[in-house]
Amino acid sequence: MPEISRFYGIVIRMYFNEHNPPHFHAYYGDDEALIEIRSLAVLAGSLPPRAMGLVSEWATLHRQELLADWDLGQKFMPFEKIPPLS
Repeated sequence: MPEISRFYGIVIRMYFNEHNPPHFHAYYGDDEALIEIRSLAVLAGSLPPRAMGLVSEWATLHRQELLADWDLGQKFMPFEKIPPLS
C-alpha cells in the first residue's frame, strides 16, 4: 500500500481502487485507523489520542490533496506525496 505521508512516527497510506467512502489509513506503532476524508470520522480501528489529534490536524490541512489522491487511486494512478505535519 503506497505511503503518502509520514510525520511524528505516523504513517499515512492509501490503497488503489479502495471502497467508498473516501478514506486513508493511519498507522502509529501497532495501531491502525481508517479515517474518512471529508468528516475525519474513524471508520475502523483506533489510534492513541495524541496521534489521532496529529492525524486530524494534518488531514484538515490537506483535505483537498487527500481527495485528489483518492481520485488518482480509483484510476490506479500513482499517488502524490503530501507534505508532513511540521
